[in-house]
Amino acid sequence: MSLAVVHSRALDALRSPQVTVEVHLANGLPSFTLVGLADTEVKEARERVRAALQTSGLEFPNNKRITVNLAPADLPKESGRFDLPIALGILAASDQIDAAKLARFEFAGELSLAGELRPVRGALAMALAAAHESADPPRAMVLPIESASQAARVDGVAIHAAAHLLEVVRSLLPGDSAEPLPSAVPAPVAPPTSRGDLRDVRGQSGAKRALEIAAAGGHSVLMVGPPGSGKSMLAQRFAGLLPPLTHDESIESAALLSLTGAAAAHTWGERVLRSPHHSASSAALVGGGSPPRPGEISLAHHGVLFLDELPEFQRHALEALREPLETGRVTISRAARQADFPARFQLLAAMNPCPCGHLGSALRACRCTPDVVARYQGRLSGPLLDRIDLQVEVPAVAATTLADAPGGDSSAAMALRVAQARGRALQRQGVLNRELAGESLERHCTLDAAASNFLQSVSVRLGWSARGFHRVLRIARSIADLAGSEAIVLAHVAEAVQYRRVLAVQ
Repeated sequence: MSLAVVHSRALDALRSPQVTVEVHLANGLPSFTLVGLADTEVKEARERVRAALQTSGLEFPNNKRITVNLAPADLPKESGRFDLPIALGILAASDQIDAAKLARFEFAGELSLAGELRPVRGALAMALAAAHESADPPRAMVLPIESASQAARVDGVAIHAAAHLLEVVRSLLPGDSAEPLPSAVPAPVAPPTSRGDLRDVRGQSGAKRALEIAAAGGHSVLMVGPPGSGKSMLAQRFAGLLPPLTHDESIESAALLSLTGAAAAHTWGERVLRSPHHSASSAALVGGGSPPRPGEISLAHHGVLFLDELPEFQRHALEALREPLETGRVTISRAARQADFPARFQLLAAMNPCPCGHLGSALRACRCTPDVVARYQGRLSGPLLDRIDLQVEVPAVAATTLADAPGGDSSAAMALRVAQARGRALQRQGVLNRELAGESLERHCTLDAAASNFLQSVSVRLGWSARGFHRVLRIARSIADLAGSEAIVLAHVAEAVQYRRVLAVQ
């Protein structure tokens, strides 16, 4: 009878709790039993491990009763990440490798039938969890090469890379015959992806101004205009106005993307732009499934979520965005468990003013009746519109004037102004203007008498909620920061008011 213990990690939303893989060999009828709340993918590891050991020239104990326990037993286990720990546990229990060396490492990796190591999801989340735990001494991690290159960006934990099961086995041989695994090297960062220049969008100076204000304060935007007016082009170029991600923000963004296997070196440090199709369900937007996976709003964390054709999304999918827009987090509750994901994203949305798209256009007549227009715009609830900071009209530009329409400032010039405005806000209050609330909102958004009287009269006349009133204050604060003004004056408030009146907030 022999027992071996190998350390690994599972995935539970963005958490990565420790998992102890216990392998027990005993005499009796030959069998291979796997217990510990394992998913189907994990149970299939029995056949992958058996084939990988045999094709690699290692001995599989066919005449033994093999029991593998994944502890803790009440934690769900999924994916093929436990293939490598199970294989090493069998080898250690059958005295083919040094079992004492296993205690210094954590292992994760899917095995091919030929013994090659395939990447696993959530490598960054696993490395973050290992770095934040107070193990003494801390365990190093052994991962497949592609996963190791992602995890190597996390400080505080040693990461080793391996391409084949035999490489890991040779590093765990007893005595001086062991060949240590190389340390993982972060994948080189590719040059930033070209997102286009806002100068490519002719005209639309009002929309560009709104996007600059949104970038400065982190505000959400709804663009309303006829087809072909440039709404999608503006949205695709918006991320170019935002400053690069910090190292911590890059880690958080990449860790969430790694949960879906989407993290890549060429997106490291860049603001993510997610643009789901309007047929996306509420689970696709906010997250869901079993086990819970992050949705588009979490995958856009520290980035931009662009929802084109906003009224065409399912009503309940749009309503699910209301709480994350306020809190910056989403909690997915199921009968057996909860999953919490960050969702601090910037919402950009676009829509036509009516079903035919030409309401208010000077180029083409609208053929929609007032009732049809009301039903179309009524697909967006008042509470959702109330949570969108800026509403901006994007009018059609006539073909005869399109070539001569001014291009305006470049994205680089606007990004410089945005960076300066964000710097003023962070130096003054430590957060972006969209996050001002309570006492800090009152302290940093003080109005003079003229501006205060004007805002109160407009608020009463338009029937704004307290949320809408405070959002105008935050927008005015961002406009003042772009102007380099410490005080919010009447002109700043008047401009901010204009961005709340395109669609009526019921």
